[in-house]
Amino acid sequence: MNPGLAAPDARPVLVHTEELTRYSFGPDHPMGPDRVRLAMELAAHTGTLDAYDVVEPHPASDDLLRLVHSPGYLAALADGHEHPEYGIGGEDNPVVPGLPAVASRIAAASATAAELVWTGLARRAVNISGGLHHAMPASAHGFCLYNDAAVAIAWLLAHGARRVAYLDLDAHHGDGVELAFWNDPRVLTISVHETGIHLFPGTGHAHEIGGPDARGTAVNVALPPHACDLQWLRATNAVVPPLLAAFKPEVLVSQHGTDPHGSDPLTHLDVSIDAMAVAQRQVAGWADRHCQGRWVAVGGGGYRRDAAARGWTHLLAEVAGQPLDPSMPTPKDWTERLRDGGSATLGDEGATISAHALASDRIYPDEADPALVSTSRAVFPWWGLQPYH
Repeated sequence: MNPGLAAPDARPVLVHTEELTRYSFGPDHPMGPDRVRLAMELAAHTGTLDAYDVVEPHPASDDLLRLVHSPGYLAALADGHEHPEYGIGGEDNPVVPGLPAVASRIAAASATAAELVWTGLARRAVNISGGLHHAMPASAHGFCLYNDAAVAIAWLLAHGARRVAYLDLDAHHGDGVELAFWNDPRVLTISVHETGIHLFPGTGHAHEIGGPDARGTAVNVALPPHACDLQWLRATNAVVPPLLAAFKPEVLVSQHGTDPHGSDPLTHLDVSIDAMAVAQRQVAGWADRHCQGRWVAVGGGGYRRDAAARGWTHLLAEVAGQPLDPSMPTPKDWTERLRDGGSATLGDEGATISAHALASDRIYPDEADPALVSTSRAVFPWWGLQPYH
C-alpha cells in the first residue's frame, strides 16, 4: 500500500475513548488512575480539544497484537492468573481484572492512529493513553502489558511502510520498542533517556546500536541524573535531525512520557514542562520536514499526575498546531483536585527555556557533552555523519 497524503489543512485526530482512561494497576501503584483523564480535562479547559476530530479506536484483535506479541503471552494474559514466566503478577505488574482488555484497546488506538496517518485521512494523530514502551514480545515489563507503539509500527510495516522512525523522549529507555525492531533496518529507534546505570530498565547505553542486519538503527542517548533543560534539548537537537535526514523515514512515531520532569518520583532528570513543549514543537517540525507531515504521537510514563496532565495538554496543543502559553493558568480548583499538588500555570515557575529555544536545531552551548559524544561515535559513522567531539 502506498502512503496517502492528507490535505495540509486536515484537522488532527485524537484517537480516544473513555475506556482508555482505565489503564491503572490501582491507587497505590505508580501507574495509578486519573493520569489520562486529568490530561483530557485540562486540555478541554484550555480549548485545545476543539481543534480535534475525536475517533474511537478500532476493536483490538489477537491478529493485531500478534504483530508484536507471542501467542503464549496473549493466552497467559487472557486467563487472568499470575504467570511469572511471562512477567505477569508481582509488584510491578500485578494481575488486575479487565486490565488486559484495556491495554489491548490502547494498542488498537495507536494502530488506529498509524492507519489514519498512513492512509492520508489525517496528517497527525495522537493517542495520549499510549506509549507503553516497555512491554516485551513475550512478557509484561515496567507497568506495560502490550507495546502499543511497537504494534503501531508493525502495522505500518505490514501495510507497506519501508522506513519508520521512532523517537522516545521518556525518562526511561524505550527498550521494548527497540527490541521489537532490533534487527530490522526498516525501523530507526532513537531514545533519549536517563542512563540505565541509575534507572530502570538498566539498558539503553550508547553502544547498543542494533542487530547485525540493522547496525546504527538503534540510537541511545543516556543522560546523567539531574540533566537539565539545556542538556535534554541539546541531546534531541544534536542527534535527531541529522539521523532523520539520513534515514529518510516515511512516518515519525514519537513517545512523550512526562517523567523527565523534575518532580517525577521515579526518575532523576530536571526537565521542565516548558522544555517538553519546546521539544514537542520541534518534533512537529521534524515530521513536516522529513516525513511529509506524517506524525503519530503517543503518551508514556509520568508518575506525578500534575506534570503528566500539563505535559500531555501541551502535546495535544502542539499536535494540533496551536501552542499554549506556559503562563496560562490552570483551573482554579486544580491544586485541590490533585493529591500530589498542582501547578498554578501550564508551565513551570523559573523555567529558563522559551518557545524560541533551539528553534534552528543547533546545539547549545557549542560543546557536546559526554553522552552526545558517546552516542555519535557509536552511531553516526553508520550514516556517514561526523561524530561530535
